[in-house]
Amino acid sequence: MRNFQGQFANKGGRNSPKMGKAKNTKGTVMRVWNYMGYQKAALTFVIFLVFVTTLLGLLGPYLMGVIIDQYIVPKDLSGTARMCLILIAIYAVTVLLTWLQTFVMVNVALKTIQKIRQDIFEKIQTLSLRFFDVRSQGDLMSRVTNDIDNLNQALTQSVVQIISSALTFIGVTIAMFALDWILAIVTLITVPIMFFVTKKLVAYSGKNFAKRQKDLGELNGFIEEAITGADVTTLYGKEKETVQNFNKINEQLRVSATKADTFSAFIFPSMNFINNLGMGLVIGTGSVMVLNGMTTVGVIAAFINYSRQFSRPLSQFATLMNTIQAAVAGGERVFEIMDEVPEIKNKKDAFVVQNLQGHVALENVSFGYEENKTILKEVSLKARPGETIALVGPTGSGKTTIINLLTRFYDIQQGQIHIDGKNIKEYDMNSLRSKIGVVLQDTYLFAGTIMDNIRYGRLDASDEEVINAAKAASAHSFIKHLPNQYETKIASEGSNLSQGQKQLLAIARAILADADILILDEATSNIDTRTELQIQEGLNNLMRGRTSFVIAHRLKTIEKADQILVIKDGSILEKGNHESLMEDRGFYFDLYTSQFKI
Repeated sequence: MRNFQGQFANKGGRNSPKMGKAKNTKGTVMRVWNYMGYQKAALTFVIFLVFVTTLLGLLGPYLMGVIIDQYIVPKDLSGTARMCLILIAIYAVTVLLTWLQTFVMVNVALKTIQKIRQDIFEKIQTLSLRFFDVRSQGDLMSRVTNDIDNLNQALTQSVVQIISSALTFIGVTIAMFALDWILAIVTLITVPIMFFVTKKLVAYSGKNFAKRQKDLGELNGFIEEAITGADVTTLYGKEKETVQNFNKINEQLRVSATKADTFSAFIFPSMNFINNLGMGLVIGTGSVMVLNGMTTVGVIAAFINYSRQFSRPLSQFATLMNTIQAAVAGGERVFEIMDEVPEIKNKKDAFVVQNLQGHVALENVSFGYEENKTILKEVSLKARPGETIALVGPTGSGKTTIINLLTRFYDIQQGQIHIDGKNIKEYDMNSLRSKIGVVLQDTYLFAGTIMDNIRYGRLDASDEEVINAAKAASAHSFIKHLPNQYETKIASEGSNLSQGQKQLLAIARAILADADILILDEATSNIDTRTELQIQEGLNNLMRGRTSFVIAHRLKTIEKADQILVIKDGSILEKGNHESLMEDRGFYFDLYTSQFKI
């Protein structure tokens, strides 16, 4: 149902409000962390490996100091060689464990992203049609792809480094104070400066990262529209204007991306300068202390290495903020979708329908897509089982809106809708919609074979049943002349088929579904007169015994309808069968006769 819902959308001139922006950075981080909690064992193992590699990393500078003071200065060559081999072994083990922790963390990240992507896609499938009315497809695609990819990059690169940096910072601080508290204090002098600079740069660039993600979604939305509507653009010769609009949005993205990346790029050189400043202070102070016999050369050598390790976590953290901010901005956009509350929901213990008789009643129904704009005004109608109800009227009068309400894509603001005597809100939506067959004016075909697309009407149908449905819809005659017949691959949106052929497949799909209530929205509008005559009998057979709602502009096709409702400006202007309405010589009479004027 999801895919044909979108084809009812954007009828009636509804506006698209701007999407709100999430602001809960801490909440976003915690939610991602909760997703990672599904892999506690692997995550615990990664943390253990990080702890071990950090300890081994701290051991290296200490051994260097020992080698200098106890082996190099006394000129103990054999001892120096032995200790160097131990040091090499430690570094080799560190490299091996680092590779292992990276391998495990990549798997943790990918499984986490898989779960997030699965959850957001499942959530999108549950959202009401109104949600899609106010959002571009490109922006939604950007959230499911680009924004989640940013999360993946952050999880793969940043989580291990953040934990490692925190452990290294703590471990180095303890080691430095254990070696020499004076030099340790000298090293710590630069820490407040680092925190101040990092905080300022991160705060400013964070806003720009969020703006960059928003602009990227807008650009993707524009590209998606431009590609989908390429034929219309060419037909009206609007290529130049389209390029100009693209350049405008592209420039908007360039500006926000430049601000985000430029200010975040200041972080590393700023940290590097402060690091070198701190190292200079350590070397200067240490030299004075060595000359005065307050410490040894080995301690100074160890301290220089510890000083680098001490500043590295702060530099890494500052640099990681680029990736983290992009991920948080993307995560906020992803979780904004997950937090959407479906407007249309099943009631508790909703009735799961097995079959419908076809009684349909609308009682004083009023509805508007926007709060202050009413589309339908106190509409009432009754359809008995097996009746054909035709909806006619000018474009934008509310015909498709009635169909949207019968399939419960929206809930009404006033009145009631009953199917087989039950309020439509009492039904389980999926079971109800499975009993309503739909053939739209604009047919959507999926990537796959012709057989697969017809079988979408009933997934458990056999090949024979699919072929019989195609024959009933008069689609078999063109399918059998295709190179691979029913196994013919359908190109993007059915571009390798004519409009009429796509319409025939949609009718075959509806025949296969064998629904109890039918909705035909100009089902033969894209078919030539000869083909229309061929399939009209099939449609009549399909509609026989079923309550059918037919939206028609070619009034010749609904002359035999049991009821014809003439809708204008959201109200039922006239009601009756073809003969009675023609006798009244009202609005329907004018519509009908105007189609035969030359």
